[in-house]
Amino acid sequence: MTSRRDLLRVGGGLALACAAPLRSGARMKPKVAAIVTEYRVNSHADVIVTKLLEGCKTLDLDYQPAVEVASLYMDQVPPQDIGRETAAKHHIPIFPTIAEALTLGGEKLAVDGVFLIGEHGHYPYNELDQLMYPRRRFFEETVAVFRKSGRVVPVFNDKHLSYNWADARWMYDTARELRIPFMAGSSVPVSWRKPELQFEIGTEFTEALSVGYGGTEAYGFHALEGLQCMVERRKGGETGVRSVRYLGEDDVWKAADQGLWSWELLLAALNCSDDPKRHHLTEQQVRERTRKPEAFLVEYRDGLRGTMIMPHGLADEFLFAAKLKSREIPAATLFRLQDGRPFGHFGRLCQAVEKMMLSGKPTYPVERTLLTTGILDRAMQSRFHQGKKLETPELDFGYALG
Repeated sequence: MTSRRDLLRVGGGLALACAAPLRSGARMKPKVAAIVTEYRVNSHADVIVTKLLEGCKTLDLDYQPAVEVASLYMDQVPPQDIGRETAAKHHIPIFPTIAEALTLGGEKLAVDGVFLIGEHGHYPYNELDQLMYPRRRFFEETVAVFRKSGRVVPVFNDKHLSYNWADARWMYDTARELRIPFMAGSSVPVSWRKPELQFEIGTEFTEALSVGYGGTEAYGFHALEGLQCMVERRKGGETGVRSVRYLGEDDVWKAADQGLWSWELLLAALNCSDDPKRHHLTEQQVRERTRKPEAFLVEYRDGLRGTMIMPHGLADEFLFAAKLKSREIPAATLFRLQDGRPFGHFGRLCQAVEKMMLSGKPTYPVERTLLTTGILDRAMQSRFHQGKKLETPELDFGYALG
């Protein structure tokens, strides 16, 4: 991790040795604790933890879990809960606290990895319309067990680190301090791509755009991760973000008319849709078919322009397009998710996380999600302030892949 302002420099403090993911005697599966907000059909607990228990075979994916779920903690139990039934079916103990789930009811850490799934459930919104999931609390209680036990194990945090930057930054800094192998994020970056598109590290971008749909915060994050997993491969690596601005309704089209984002990229992205009705549209047709569009404008510190746009009513997919110095026409793709059970893209996410659980090394950098968490938080603040452009000195950090 690099930073011109040394924002991510880690000072002295406790540095715990990471526990070996595989125990003595070779081929035993690592034991993991599943810490979830709620466990109902199609919740993130279901589409992740159930795969860790039962595997997933679909499309070109034959996922067989490489870890063993040893414990479950559920923060809430709704009327439609399936967590208790699933746990009983697989003989998984449910514990009343996070600490007990990590210690298996004992005094010390007794698992080899932790899945923190703070998504879904009934939690309050703040004034910025951010859903206040208890992701920091989940991580904080996990860290307390690590400190008490004198060792750490790999941790995965589903989706963005927190609804607010301060908590996200605290989580990242704490993981760095204790040398916790740490991953987070969306299933979008590991989903299928149609057409297949993977940029070489060092690619020269001039502008990039991602298309998303759904709730501004909940699904805006997925679209941002789709954007970031592509542009982080650019020449010089990630350099950080200078400013973020939210646009809504007519302001989205006005910004395009002013050249603040590219119609060429939006149309190229839509041409990758699985729905041919979204192909070869004109600018006017996009305007007419979209209801209350939203967009985030992201200004990177190296001059790259990034846009996340949600053309509500027109598209219900995650798409990407970019202008490159090496070609005249945009490069574009669809992040293809499996619509409906078994939601195979989460099987691909499980594979990526398991790789860290087995090796003790993150499969991709958590800094990606730290940055997208910060962008999302500032976009929601800009939205609250009627589209004010916000400078982001706190996002003045970079990272490089591999």
